[in-house]
Amino acid sequence: MRIRAGIELGNLTDIGCQREENQDSYCYAEPESDEEFKKKGRLVVVADGMGGYEGGGLASGIAVDVIRTTFAISTIEEPELALTEALTSGHLAIRKFAREHPEHASMGTTCTAAVLHNGDLYYGHVGDSRLYLLRDSRITQLTRDQTVTERMVEQGLLSADEVGTHPDRHVLTAAMGVGDSVSAEFPQAPIALLPDDILLLCTDGLYDLVSDDEMRVAARQTAPGTACKQLVETAKSRGGYDNITVQIVKIQPR
Repeated sequence: MRIRAGIELGNLTDIGCQREENQDSYCYAEPESDEEFKKKGRLVVVADGMGGYEGGGLASGIAVDVIRTTFAISTIEEPELALTEALTSGHLAIRKFAREHPEHASMGTTCTAAVLHNGDLYYGHVGDSRLYLLRDSRITQLTRDQTVTERMVEQGLLSADEVGTHPDRHVLTAAMGVGDSVSAEFPQAPIALLPDDILLLCTDGLYDLVSDDEMRVAARQTAPGTACKQLVETAKSRGGYDNITVQIVKIQPR
């Protein structure tokens, strides 16, 4: 896999300590030609599947593969529109597979997909996998969890501090492959990236067991690949009851 200058990348996925299979998927991709790279930029994706034995892994794998392929061949040059097309294509591909394989009718997946293009960050998001921005000494969660508990917090029925122990904290209100259309969320405008900014994408198997501040410290103090290993090992040392996936992208000076 080619990684052009401008970033430092680390990624890792792990089955964890209690699951029988890894239903997470991820990818990092760049167009092969420099001309296409200038038009499209870099693609970073994480997905966390659901739907019983094998179904979740199939759903997340389909989502990542279709998003990567659709993004690569798309003629749309506007990154957000290209992401919209890719997420929709992934959603429809999962739906098609589920229709053809009724035993996987309940399959679906979360998905967080980011594009880095000309110094700007674009992203689309479904479910409760997360994208964080680390800038200076701060870490900011950019995505909003599409969960029952997040909706309850927004409605004033639950405090943010109560979410971590609520039994419905991972009940999704949206997922790829579920419903007629995909309920993806996008930022109102792209985010201008600065040198030394760090992007961290992860599934709930990580952030359930590792605090935001622990992510910030690991990503700041070590190289992305080393930080990914440290964070996964920390989650596993605390039970690792879910699959764990993390990608870290550090923006280097131009």
